[in-house]
Amino acid sequence: MTTQKAKILVADDDPAIQELIRLNLEVQGYQVIVASNGVETVRKALSERPDLIVLDILMPEMDGYEVMRLLKTTEETSNIPIIVLTAYASDSGALISWIEGAEGYLAKPFNPDELLMLVERVLGSAEKAGGGK
Repeated sequence: MTTQKAKILVADDDPAIQELIRLNLEVQGYQVIVASNGVETVRKALSERPDLIVLDILMPEMDGYEVMRLLKTTEETSNIPIIVLTAYASDSGALISWIEGAEGYLAKPFNPDELLMLVERVLGSAEKAGGGK
């Protein structure tokens, strides 16, 4: 983003993954909010209005696909870009993610630099398209 770095919601039920992503994004100047389950992710997306969501698929209470479906069909959150993270990478998983509206897809384990490049690409695309909030 231009002067102020984006606000990113990181949704993952694994505290170690949350911390890894949070630290890597904060060192780049991003503001990071975390959520540990699907219901909390939806609640924080609605209240915090992040510029981007990094979303794990396998989470308790509501999985990432359900979260994505709900956020993409809710007016207040429909333009927030989503990057999907999953431990079960497959072509069908990537396809479902694209169909549900994800702007990016990354398999675990991932290289933090690869995630950062994807975050910057997705945020740059959203900014050019007038997306984000």
